[in-house]
Amino acid sequence: MEHIVYRKRGLHHTLLMLAALILFGLLLASHAGATVYDAELPEQLMHGDDLCGFAPCRDVMPSAQQFSKRKGAPSYVDAYAIEGGQRRLVGYVFLSTDVVDIPAYSGKPVVTLIGMDTRGIITGVRVLKHSEPILLAGIPESALLNFIHQYVGKAADAKLVIGRDQDEAGTVGLDAISGATVTAIAENQVISRSAYEIGRQVGLIKSVPRPAARFTGVKDNLDWAMLLKEGSVQHLLVPASEVGAADRSQPYMDLYFGYLNVPAIGTSLLGKYGYKRLMEDLKPDEHAIFIIGNGQESFKGSGFVRGGIYDRVQVRQDPVTFTFRDTDYENLYHLQPADVPGYKESGIFIIRSKDFNPAWPWQLTLLAHKTNAQDGSKTFVHFDQEFWLPARYLEGGRPHVDRPQAAWKSIWKNEKLAIALFILILAGTALLYSLRDKLVRRSTRKHKPWTSVPHHLLWIASVGFLGFYLKAQPSITQVMAWFHSLLHDWKWELFLSDPFIFVFWWFIIITVLVWGRGVFCGWLCPFGSLQQLAHSAGKLLGLKRFQRLLPKPLHDKLKWIKYGVFFILLGVSIYSMEMAEKLAEVEPFKTTFIVGVWNRSWPFWLFIGGILGWSFFSERPYCKYVCPLGAGLAIPGKFPLFRLKRKTECQTCHACAAGCGSHAIDAAGKIDPMECMLCLDCMVLYYDDHACPPLVKERKIREKDGLPLTAIDAKGYFIPLDSVRKNLSEKAAQLADRTIPAE
Repeated sequence: MEHIVYRKRGLHHTLLMLAALILFGLLLASHAGATVYDAELPEQLMHGDDLCGFAPCRDVMPSAQQFSKRKGAPSYVDAYAIEGGQRRLVGYVFLSTDVVDIPAYSGKPVVTLIGMDTRGIITGVRVLKHSEPILLAGIPESALLNFIHQYVGKAADAKLVIGRDQDEAGTVGLDAISGATVTAIAENQVISRSAYEIGRQVGLIKSVPRPAARFTGVKDNLDWAMLLKEGSVQHLLVPASEVGAADRSQPYMDLYFGYLNVPAIGTSLLGKYGYKRLMEDLKPDEHAIFIIGNGQESFKGSGFVRGGIYDRVQVRQDPVTFTFRDTDYENLYHLQPADVPGYKESGIFIIRSKDFNPAWPWQLTLLAHKTNAQDGSKTFVHFDQEFWLPARYLEGGRPHVDRPQAAWKSIWKNEKLAIALFILILAGTALLYSLRDKLVRRSTRKHKPWTSVPHHLLWIASVGFLGFYLKAQPSITQVMAWFHSLLHDWKWELFLSDPFIFVFWWFIIITVLVWGRGVFCGWLCPFGSLQQLAHSAGKLLGLKRFQRLLPKPLHDKLKWIKYGVFFILLGVSIYSMEMAEKLAEVEPFKTTFIVGVWNRSWPFWLFIGGILGWSFFSERPYCKYVCPLGAGLAIPGKFPLFRLKRKTECQTCHACAAGCGSHAIDAAGKIDPMECMLCLDCMVLYYDDHACPPLVKERKIREKDGLPLTAIDAKGYFIPLDSVRKNLSEKAAQLADRTIPAE
């Protein structure tokens, strides 16, 4: 009776502890609010004439009292100070999304309001809206505010780079956002490029003149396939899914386009007389491009009126955007190549500007409204395809162009050494595990240097290097982000922006399918490794006699909690990523490795302290009962390609199950790959003839009968004596044959 009462008390205490951990996770979520995350910005602010009637322009231009309407392309507003009843121009205010469209870590741009004075100095920066999950995952928005404050006082034409260790002359180093480097790099491009382009437009920054394009005398007559292959014709395809169109049977827009002024290209496309007639109509500094298309919509636009602007297509080159009116359009009746694909509409558009230079790259921009599948709302989007004349048509070839490097490429380039070491650790772990049979055979139940030592070294490397240094802790938030992106807008750049997480996830996907979740969860997860080191530290501190596992029946009930947490988070993320990111604070990973406990409030300290304190007395309690990431990996890892070995006797022998720290072996001797951490303790026992009951029994029989002990085969049994005698007799016969002299 006393034993039953004790078990009930233990159950109550365990349930209370689990409830406390989950409640603390929810409490942390309430402390993880954000003020401008996915803020609802009025349409007038985003596209209306009166920007400053809806945006806090005074915050970024404190010296101004009046602001003009939106003007220019890209648009900005003039800022005026009132002195003695007179207006004096003191600067300019502009919205980043009016100038550039650079996605951050979330795949969406950070909407930023920027002020710049008449000397080209940035006077203020304010974030109006962001969709960065990392700023909900423990990093306070004050970190973003501190980051953007660095731009105040910087020149619009300064070369601003993230990091203080830049050697290149003329660069200005900026501190990144700890734990949100990708966001910092993207926001740096947003602010610096917006300020630079508005500075150029208002004349504060003088652009370097570009030499006029001079075409070579190439006179090839090319077919469509050759023009497409060499890049003289470009293809812009917009699937229906990209704009949320209901009809998915055909693309939203399928366009081909090219530049016609080059003699060889123009003649190949229009024919000799068609090209001659076009060039006679063009004036100096006028350029012709052709477009042919198919799809659900017309690239000419459905609302076009005489004297109006074609609102579907534009040409952009650097900060300058070229739009087309009805007088800039000519009919295109025929294309010369016989292999031109079918099309339902066509046209020639004339760029009438000396600012356009065909020797430099330019983009054809298709404008569209994207329908949100969730609420039917529409957002303004654009799709770009670059065109750059092949070098053989330009005298001297293509000019050198400084292109802004994609944020993710910069990160991979700057982290080459760390990435190489990271991959080496992952590859070494996979190699060690693939050699597990050799390792476990060299260990015994009482002495396990070949499994224990590599494990502890990897746990230390995982906590120190992968966790605290690289901050490469996979998280359920990434699973939710990927799931969300599959439903809405998949972008590889989002996942390439963190090289360590990107590589880690490919490693996890492969190893989960091949061996199960245990290679990651049991060997390399930084927070799991931290719990395991805490458990080992408990042994060194003399707490081994107090270390206990929960009773197996109780464990089998509590283990389902983590699956419930996983599906709740996944379901909430479909409804609201913001709410899901807050609830994901039930994960202690961000507090431990990304932000640091010292940067959080007392609920986070208690949350982490409770988990690690429990880990001194029980193996990986968080992994077993709460971790939603572990649950998410356990589901595809239920049927791994390679399982741990079992004997027939394992069905009735419970020796391995009694020593399994994960409670992953059931009464029938089967190993549950969804719960197994692949610690290999059972495999050490499997080959140990002083610990595995079937092997112990066989060894004692042989010793009693005076029979020799043989090696243990791959199946975990002693090699039969008959096989040994047969092999020995065959070798003896071979030796005898060698000693018979030749006749």
